[in-house]
Amino acid sequence: MLRIDDLSYSIEGRPIFDGASATIPTGHKVGLIGRNGAGKTTLFKLIRGDLHLDSGSIQLPARARIGGVAQEVPGNEVSLLDTVLAADTERAALMAESETATDAARIAEIQTRLADIDAWSAEARASSILRGLGFDAEEQLMPCSAFSGGWRMRVALAAVLFSQPDYLLLDEPTNYLDLEGALWLENYLSKYPHTVIIISHDRDLLNRAVGAILHLENRKLTYYSGPYDQFVRQRAEQRAIQAAQAKKQEARRAHLQSFVDRFKAKATKAKQAQSRVKMLEKMEVIRAPEDAARTVFSFPEPEALSPPIIATEGVAVGYDGTAILKRLNLRIDQDDRIALLGKNGQGKSTLAKLLSDRLPAMEGRISRSSKLRIGFFAQHQVDELRIDETPLQHLQRELPDQHPSKLRARLAGFGLMAEQAETEVGRLSGGQKARLSLLLATLPAPHLLILDEPTNHLDIESREALMEALNAYSGAVILVSHDMHLLSMVADRLWLVKDGAVTPFEDDLDAYRKLLLQSDAPAKPVTETAPAAPKRASRDQILALRAEVRKCEERVEKLSEMEEKLQERLNDPDLFTTKKDQAVALQKKYAELQEAMARAESLWMDALEKLEAAENP
Repeated sequence: MLRIDDLSYSIEGRPIFDGASATIPTGHKVGLIGRNGAGKTTLFKLIRGDLHLDSGSIQLPARARIGGVAQEVPGNEVSLLDTVLAADTERAALMAESETATDAARIAEIQTRLADIDAWSAEARASSILRGLGFDAEEQLMPCSAFSGGWRMRVALAAVLFSQPDYLLLDEPTNYLDLEGALWLENYLSKYPHTVIIISHDRDLLNRAVGAILHLENRKLTYYSGPYDQFVRQRAEQRAIQAAQAKKQEARRAHLQSFVDRFKAKATKAKQAQSRVKMLEKMEVIRAPEDAARTVFSFPEPEALSPPIIATEGVAVGYDGTAILKRLNLRIDQDDRIALLGKNGQGKSTLAKLLSDRLPAMEGRISRSSKLRIGFFAQHQVDELRIDETPLQHLQRELPDQHPSKLRARLAGFGLMAEQAETEVGRLSGGQKARLSLLLATLPAPHLLILDEPTNHLDIESREALMEALNAYSGAVILVSHDMHLLSMVADRLWLVKDGAVTPFEDDLDAYRKLLLQSDAPAKPVTETAPAAPKRASRDQILALRAEVRKCEERVEKLSEMEEKLQERLNDPDLFTTKKDQAVALQKKYAELQEAMARAESLWMDALEKLEAAENP
């Protein structure tokens, strides 16, 4: 288990942890939550040993492997698949040694260990993880240099998942993923065989993938059993009890103090008054829980337009003469709340650019209301903010005629108060930068607001505030997000972007989630009485078996070469007359080699039989 005992740690004199303690049982899945800046990422660094404690201790099992997502995957020429395979350092080392080992006993040990760690199915497992995170078979063979930083972070996530550390520490992993990737990760983590601690503000992930919450608040850690919604209920109950106790104690203190004030000067009551003074001094103060400042978003309200605000007829759109989406017949009214579903590369971003007039139609007709104003937010816009300017300066450039006091009020309406308004963007947190970008997108009071992953870097309270603001907003909303909770609370229409088309998805988000997770499940028998058809092996299973056959064959060939060379030395006529000690050693090695060969041939035959059975059920 992971034991945190009386932990204290400060940064530049500011205490982050003060006597914090918690115990996480082995194998548990835990969500680490707390407000932005509370110290969640710092705790991960302390667990990994990247930072040194001021006092206290963090205890882990001996030889426990700790893994987390690397900050960046190098943009080298190594393929995605090989990059992920290299993350299992034991397997990589054994595979490398197997290429050079000459001792038969050591070869047998290597092959046994490779079999124990299921090394022969590694390529299929790595490929499956990469596919779940959005990389198809062709992309997996491409070099890392062919992908942008955000996509390389997915490769880094795939690598640590493949290596399966005993303690998996993940810091906001869904920030790099789309909805489909986030759902896959959620399902993968729920079945992960070791301990997981995940920093996340994704409410659905914290409800489905973890079974406990570690809450960081006021420099202390509190462990709650159960998923996030259960934590919220427990927390609310505790706060209600604490508030009631504080109120009751305050009444008791007031009563005691009243007695002291009335009778402290009277000789007949002085003793009793002094007794009550001592009672007041000994009374441990119960403080009412402080309500955190409410997080808000204040969207400006647009005037009403006649429907539809956008309509398309037979539209095709794409790049460089190649259509990505075709035959689009869509209609958007000002009261629409639309979520775009679909895997990466299917055209969600292309559709968003078309609707926002950032990409022209290749054919067909698209009509927009003449007074239509569109607000557009995408994650890359956060990275394009001017880091050497303040939020106030950003607004002054957009609205040069407005008085600074009005601009500050706009900033406050997005949670950027006086201090943040005058802080250079480069020194703001990720969540504060996202708030500024959202504010800039909504400045013109748009009739249509297109949001592409708006919740990245926003904490749970901010996500709830954004949800409330969108529901109160009188313009149309188009959402692309991996946050299922936000989509379920805001969207009332679902559009599926798939195979070059955009069609209504008539079911709900839970059905879409099940569809994605069950897409590879075997079909059920037609009737209960019909004999069950033999299960056909999946593509991943067949790939794994083929890889195992190939490795077994290479192993037998290598042992055969060694046998031939050893046989040549044993055929030397002088060996048994002048080199008797050497002859004995060579004979022993030859016997070991024969044993290794027998085992290798047996493994090869087993692998061939399994592959034949899988390919021909």
